[in-house]
Amino acid sequence: MPNLSLLLSQLFNGLALGTLLALISTGLTIILGTLGVLNFAHGALFMVGAYVGYAVMQTTHSFVLAVTCGALFVLVLGVIIERGLIRLYYDRPPEDQILMTFGLGIVIVEVVRLMFGGISRRMAVPDWGNGIFNMGFMIYPKYRLIVMVIVAVTLLILYLVLYRTRLGLVVRAGIEDQRMVGMLGLNVQRTFMVVFGLGAMAAGYAGAIDAPIVSVTPDMGEQVLVESFVVVVIGGLGSFPGAILGGLIAGEIISLTSMFNPAYSQVMLYAAMALVLVLRPQGLFGQEGRE
Repeated sequence: MPNLSLLLSQLFNGLALGTLLALISTGLTIILGTLGVLNFAHGALFMVGAYVGYAVMQTTHSFVLAVTCGALFVLVLGVIIERGLIRLYYDRPPEDQILMTFGLGIVIVEVVRLMFGGISRRMAVPDWGNGIFNMGFMIYPKYRLIVMVIVAVTLLILYLVLYRTRLGLVVRAGIEDQRMVGMLGLNVQRTFMVVFGLGAMAAGYAGAIDAPIVSVTPDMGEQVLVESFVVVVIGGLGSFPGAILGGLIAGEIISLTSMFNPAYSQVMLYAAMALVLVLRPQGLFGQEGRE
């Protein structure tokens, strides 16, 4: 049996992973909920944010600039993708969207592999994030604690944008009924472009923040993509609170299961998703009847 120190450490690891998954999944869920697009390139956008952050950090040694550039670059990339490809598939069957975004993700990964090579890289932890923090009952890496705070503040800002601004009202209306948004005289195409860009930016921002913790490789977004879709299923399609709760649940399941047997961490995550689908098919915060 694990001792108390190890258990607390894994609980904090799960919280750190869960908040990061929540941030990534909020971008995925607003895209899927508002646009109805299954974006299988979301993991690749997460990876691009990590690489841009790494490259800027190597050049400027500024963490703030690295994260900002990673988020803005993926925002612009997301807008280009939406204008150039995604908008052509809004009225196409879901399988067409899956094939297109899956193929797009592969292209993005291979372009990055061509530019940076296939070897793993590590983004330096900023000076203020080095070392450990003594919490009294345990010691924990300082940067991981700071990441949790950064992500929590970011999620709060996203919440205020979605629930306290006109853009957020349009996004939530689009999740409920896309046709109604158009009937209200709003520019649906422009709104969809902004939504996809914001969703992509959330992934890139998360990638840049996570880069000092994990190895930066072209394939780093694959597992994140799968876990993010599981979070969306658990939390409920289009639900911002559901993405947060689903991310925290997924992070703790992966972390605590890894403490006993890492090989079963993904199995337990899928088991939790299956249980939610059986007991509440629309997800914990999803609305019944959503497709």
